[in-house]
Amino acid sequence: MNKKDPIGNAIWDYHTQNNPEDIVVESDLIDDDFLPIAHLMRAFEDFPKLEAIAMKHCKGRILDVGAAAGPHAKYLSSKGFDVSTLEISPLAHRYLEEVLPKVKHYSTPILEFNIGEYDTILLLMNGIGLAGIYDEVTPFLEHVASLLAPGGSILCDSTDVQNVFEDEEGGLWVDLNANYYGEFKFNMKYKDQESGWFNWVYLDVKNLEKFAKAAGLTLTLLEDDENSFLVQLKKQI
Repeated sequence: MNKKDPIGNAIWDYHTQNNPEDIVVESDLIDDDFLPIAHLMRAFEDFPKLEAIAMKHCKGRILDVGAAAGPHAKYLSSKGFDVSTLEISPLAHRYLEEVLPKVKHYSTPILEFNIGEYDTILLLMNGIGLAGIYDEVTPFLEHVASLLAPGGSILCDSTDVQNVFEDEEGGLWVDLNANYYGEFKFNMKYKDQESGWFNWVYLDVKNLEKFAKAAGLTLTLLEDDENSFLVQLKKQI
């Protein structure tokens, strides 16, 4: 059992029917939340609206970044797409190899990954958060874009979390020393395991468009859903 792999252990417990539990998500700014194990294992009919729409925009060779239990990879593979997954959780990676033996699976961190060219790169479940902090979004996007085949696109969703910090008068109570209100630190807990604190960033669409442009990408807003949104990023021609 990997003590630093709460998501992987939750997935593996579910897979092996070993009393799986929900994952506790600790934050430095807001109250603890829960990541239900059922959400990690969801089927297409349980995809949130933005994810279901993203599936319609997938084409060609697909890279699913941060695949976790692979709900998107499972669906796209069942539709005949050439899918690869990228997942650094050792047990989630092992699970994906078992349940999707015909799919290519990689366990390299995205910023160190440079294998292949893809027509579609998925950064779903707020995969843009892998950039960690606000100031690293542009170099993160530049690297991800380097993996695109000609004409390819990145599909990513995020959430403008400003409303989380609004008081009753509409002012912001977030730390005034913060670089950007969408920067968080999280710690995931599962049974007796913890991930350790890590950085994660949520973006509003205007800032994401700014960073995309700086990375040589054109942003198209595909859908919004309350404070969350789905975009397609393509290399500027």
